[in-house]
Amino acid sequence: MYVRTIKRKNKDGSVVEYVQLAKNVWNKEKGFAQAQVIHSFGRSDQLDVKALKRLIKSVSRFLDPEDSAQIEHKDDELKLISSKPAGGAYLLKSLWNKLGINERLQKSLNHRSYTAPIADALFAMVANRALAPSSKLAIEQWAAEEVYLGDHQPLQVQHCYRAMDFLLEHEQIIQQEVFWSTASLLNLTVDLIFFDTTNTYFESDEPGPSELKAYGKSKDKRDDLPQVTIGLAVTREGIPVRCWVLPGNQHDSQCVDQVQKDLNNWNLGRVVWVMDRGMSSEANQKILQRAGGQYILGEKLSGPKLNEAALAHPGRFKVISGKLHIKEVFVGEGSGRRRYVIAYNPQQAKQDRINREQILERLSCELEVLNKKRTTKTQCKLMMHRSMGRYVKELKSGQLRIDKAKVTQDEKLDGKYLLSTSDQHLSAEDIALGYKQLLEVERAFRTLKSTLSLRPVYHSKDERIRSHVLICWLALLLVRIAEVEVGQSWPTIRRQMQQQNLINLFGKNGRILQHTELTSSQRNVLNKLKIKPPKRILKVESAS
Repeated sequence: MYVRTIKRKNKDGSVVEYVQLAKNVWNKEKGFAQAQVIHSFGRSDQLDVKALKRLIKSVSRFLDPEDSAQIEHKDDELKLISSKPAGGAYLLKSLWNKLGINERLQKSLNHRSYTAPIADALFAMVANRALAPSSKLAIEQWAAEEVYLGDHQPLQVQHCYRAMDFLLEHEQIIQQEVFWSTASLLNLTVDLIFFDTTNTYFESDEPGPSELKAYGKSKDKRDDLPQVTIGLAVTREGIPVRCWVLPGNQHDSQCVDQVQKDLNNWNLGRVVWVMDRGMSSEANQKILQRAGGQYILGEKLSGPKLNEAALAHPGRFKVISGKLHIKEVFVGEGSGRRRYVIAYNPQQAKQDRINREQILERLSCELEVLNKKRTTKTQCKLMMHRSMGRYVKELKSGQLRIDKAKVTQDEKLDGKYLLSTSDQHLSAEDIALGYKQLLEVERAFRTLKSTLSLRPVYHSKDERIRSHVLICWLALLLVRIAEVEVGQSWPTIRRQMQQQNLINLFGKNGRILQHTELTSSQRNVLNKLKIKPPKRILKVESAS
């Protein structure tokens, strides 16, 4: 169809122009197309311009926004009204939908009568963690003025708190279904599960009952502040499987039972648990072998007789690489027979020796001063020192000396770490390399604490603390997927994607919402994540 004009000459010689809507129809008899008038708009000098604009607006509803913008604003002088970063949120929202998180939330929301935008509020809080971490109170302004999160009703802080309560109610099923969606999307093989714990502290100790907040041994060296313990399980790729929020005074070894039971219900199949030496105990070894599970555990280099026997066992190390030498050892007989792998890193051995020499040099200076002017207080302080104290011994005379036997003992352990395993099928090399991947949990914790600003926590209620950690876990999941698939750190990805903006243009014919053109780096990120580029023209609104 098209608009045409025809001219007709009146008897008085004047010429009148008419405007018509026509289409070409094929005439079989004549063998060519002829114009067929669909509608006549009347004389061109008497056109109802307002009616035509209404018609254009009505037809534009069926057009792509970009085509509509080209038609309506072809000769319009557009003014830039505002611009917001949109690329980072677009990436996160695309992953959010690909993992089926929004679908999972909607299933649960269908049985509830919420009027607040729960799903939108949850995504906003997760995106905020990944893009510009702030308090829940600040998210309202951030979502309205500083980022484009997509079309949704204006968020209010009470929406965020209701969404946090909802998330906590459904945390078990959401964590499980989201992980399996992730495993399917990325084709993950869940054979090794790496588990470790960390702490997050609170800036103040607000009064009130709490099962979580407690004083304990802080891994952040903040024993002066109350804390909670966070457990995190990840795959060998560093993709988070599940998180736990535990009391701040609970020892690492005490959480293994709960963790194993929770994931055992997920039917993961044959799983080898990989944990640090803080989890190692006879009781935990039995727990991890329930339901056919196996373990690789870091062991203390001194203390248990079996460990000492393993380290003293003769035999040569097998060179795997320049940084890794291994030796497989079996200790004990019958049902008490244990399998160990001793790993040795020459570079780490060199560094251990340098560190110890620096400590001993400092200790010698301290002892020289102390033995000239000895006090009970200063002696006790030195013997209890975190690094120097292990090399101090007290003579019968009361004087302090360097314990040379202890120095010799530590020299034999330079660059070594000891692993025990219940798995009889994994090679010694796979056991050593598998344990090294435990660093993926540490990487995840670093991301939680730095990039996603997990700490400090300003919530005081236990329920809100748990919800806050769950939100951080969801953000970590999206971030780690992006890092693994793109092969870049999240700060780098975020910086690239946040340079793509949504701009608001206004002219006499109306308003246009338009994304800036994708750069090559932005397009590369989206391609690797198999995410379609955003529409160039998002929305066209005609002036009324």
